[in-house]
Amino acid sequence: MRFLHQIFLILFVGSATFLHSQTYVFTPKSIEDHIKYLASDELTGRYPGTHGDKMAAEYIRNHFAKLGLKLAFSEGFQAFEVVTGVELLRGNFIEVNGEPALLEKDFIPLSFSKSSSAEAEVVFAGYGIVMDGSWNDYESLSVNGKWVLALCGDPEPENSQSAFIPFSSDRLKAIAAKDRGAAGLLLVKGVNSEKDDKLMPSFYDKIAADAGIPVLNITRGLANKIIQNQNYTIESIEKKIQSDKKPHGFATGTNFKGNISLGYRNVGTQNVVAILQGSDPVLKDEYIMIGAHYDHLGMGGTGSGSRMPDTLAVHYGADDNASGVAGVLELASSLQANSGKIKRSVIFIAFGAEEMGLIGAKHFAAHSPVPIDQIKAMINLDMIGRMKKGGALAIGGTGTAPQIDEMLNHIEGKYSFAISRQPDGYGPSDHASFYAAGIPVLFFSTGAHEDYHTPGDTWDKLNTEGQVAVQQLVFDVANYIANHSQAFTFTESGTVVRRGQGRGYKVTLGIVPDVASSRNGLGVDGVRKDGPAARAGILKGDLIVAMNGLPVGNIYEYMARLNSLTAGETVSVELNRNGKREIVLVQL
Repeated sequence: MRFLHQIFLILFVGSATFLHSQTYVFTPKSIEDHIKYLASDELTGRYPGTHGDKMAAEYIRNHFAKLGLKLAFSEGFQAFEVVTGVELLRGNFIEVNGEPALLEKDFIPLSFSKSSSAEAEVVFAGYGIVMDGSWNDYESLSVNGKWVLALCGDPEPENSQSAFIPFSSDRLKAIAAKDRGAAGLLLVKGVNSEKDDKLMPSFYDKIAADAGIPVLNITRGLANKIIQNQNYTIESIEKKIQSDKKPHGFATGTNFKGNISLGYRNVGTQNVVAILQGSDPVLKDEYIMIGAHYDHLGMGGTGSGSRMPDTLAVHYGADDNASGVAGVLELASSLQANSGKIKRSVIFIAFGAEEMGLIGAKHFAAHSPVPIDQIKAMINLDMIGRMKKGGALAIGGTGTAPQIDEMLNHIEGKYSFAISRQPDGYGPSDHASFYAAGIPVLFFSTGAHEDYHTPGDTWDKLNTEGQVAVQQLVFDVANYIANHSQAFTFTESGTVVRRGQGRGYKVTLGIVPDVASSRNGLGVDGVRKDGPAARAGILKGDLIVAMNGLPVGNIYEYMARLNSLTAGETVSVELNRNGKREIVLVQL
């Protein structure tokens, strides 16, 4: 039955009359062959900088080369570096009242700790939370130049809807301590957080920016030594705060000396890029892009993005996103076979380091081999292999050019599956970088599933017959855009919410933040039309360095500043624009 179904589907999609007479027959077998290799044990999850990552890139490049496509950059590879972790360097030590503690037994620096030294008294500051004027663990405490000791989590650990949650992350606690002049922050898990007195697992949170002060996790045993002069234990003070529902802090009288030394682990990875030259003497200098990311989560683990962070196993990424890469490879074959009828040139690209924060796409957009304004549309394939029976194909970005709906109206009637049009140009995948550059985008996906970002995302669970139909539709779309006499016209369409921005915010500036930025500030990737930032004159490309006089060094500090603002308030925003400092007033 499956064989007959495949034959029927191939004949059905292969017998249609395509736009401009271009034809190509996709097969489940060719799709499956690509995915089996890319999602194999041998490639170990395609984590950036690993041997499996390089093998996947070489497989993609070799396919492009066999087709006779022009390989861009260095034999098809556009190299760049990405930070994949933080390492302990030599010289990490601490002393409590002159008594040394043991690294990775009594304490561990967190990945976003600043590398520096400090010696001072320790002040206990409850949970280290400041929120909305309703809770302030620093009230009546002087922590300037002192080490702050704070509990992990929040005072309502059993309440999954607690108002404390948006204010209780380790990063935000470090910002609150730094804002008050603390020399460093010591975090300890209470009994309700961790019955066993274990240190936090060390992991990199994908933001290459430190907190501005040293931040350590210490054991309860060590914390008890710090507060013992005040006749408290961590367990007793935790119970008191949770019972009283009031902040409680005190000076400990204990001297703490520490030296922290960390280094970022940089690895090389690459985008894989090839170009099909267009046939029209004029339109060949315009381009459309067809791309998909090929990286995934490697062996998983804490901080990797795995939905099973306690399971160290190959995260195969068959649907996410070997399926999208297979689509790009097959579309490269199909368009090359019809190359004499393709008017505009086509850039095929497999992006690296998407799971690390769209880094490969950002790098390409900043270092395109062709003028960026000559790229007239970007097609992104991400997770196209799990079409459900009776399900729909989601197409994002349909509002980014006024011609897109007309095109889809012309094309979609040939297909039996439902299509969900989503006008938003931003989204959690590589097309966002091109929408931010003013390029119309289309994002194709068959949606998430229970195996997303787990070791269960394997090739045998894919619906390759469904992917055949998806690829055929994308083939029609690519033909339409490549051969239409007039290029699509970019239109702004979308919200400003992107992966990594958190939850619980009462206000927004109306910007798209560069969440992966490691610069000394927060980059503005986009500005929402008619939003507060746009009305104040903030522009795409600006670097926000302060809000209301408080520093903004990265996405976490930006989130902390937003947390303190209310609707209707006017906030001063300090910008770095083309190397010059400017201050604008934004009414929220």
